Amino acid sequence: MDAKRDPISRRERPAKPALTRAGIVGTALRILRAEGLAKVTMRRLAQELDTGPASLYVYVANTAELHAAVLDALLGEVDLTGGDVQADWREQLLAVLKSYTDVLFRHPQLARSALVARPSGENYLALVERVLDLLSRGGAAPDQVAWGLDLLLQHATAVAAEHATQEDSPASQDDWNALSRAVHGVDESTHPMIRAHLPALLAGPVDHRLTWGFDVLINGIAGTPLPRRTD
Repeated sequence: MDAKRDPISRRERPAKPALTRAGIVGTALRILRAEGLAKVTMRRLAQELDTGPASLYVYVANTAELHAAVLDALLGEVDLTGGDVQADWREQLLAVLKSYTDVLFRHPQLARSALVARPSGENYLALVERVLDLLSRGGAAPDQVAWGLDLLLQHATAVAAEHATQEDSPASQDDWNALSRAVHGVDESTHPMIRAHLPALLAGPVDHRLTWGFDVLINGIAGTPLPRRTD
């Protein structure tokens, strides 16, 4: 007969690791990869870290800030080198922007969140610094470069979010097919411009449209002055 086991005192149990913002974000990343962004909540994190949700708010104010921190952590995967170091500024800039978009493509649920998330960590700041540096080499004025950065990242994020929605939603292909039928079925007498711009209106691979959009924005940034203030 086994001897009766003595109860384990709380003092003899191994201490839980101290909570840190980095540890919380790292745990959130593991949940994201295993279960998806919808499961990255303060309550789920508290369960994983064996603590109460209130303890997490000391380090992360809310779920939106948590998602922004997760996004910033993933931005560490962006290749900021721009590929070929011998390439000109424009080729390097396109490479960095495509790398950023690829990161969002690899994490489709986070791509939609990135439309409204506002990361402010070191990885995001490194991305901003690099894009500003490369874009400024094209000769645009500082204020044009500053506003141009926002447009370039918005374009990349929007394309990734649209792609993510199509990948994630079973109905997205049906919606696309319905749009295609409607566009191709219009009457030329009532919608002459739509008819005139087919099939290009809906044609083209995602990566081609993405790159073309970047080219349009880069070309326009240097040639479009900021509006003058009237106040």
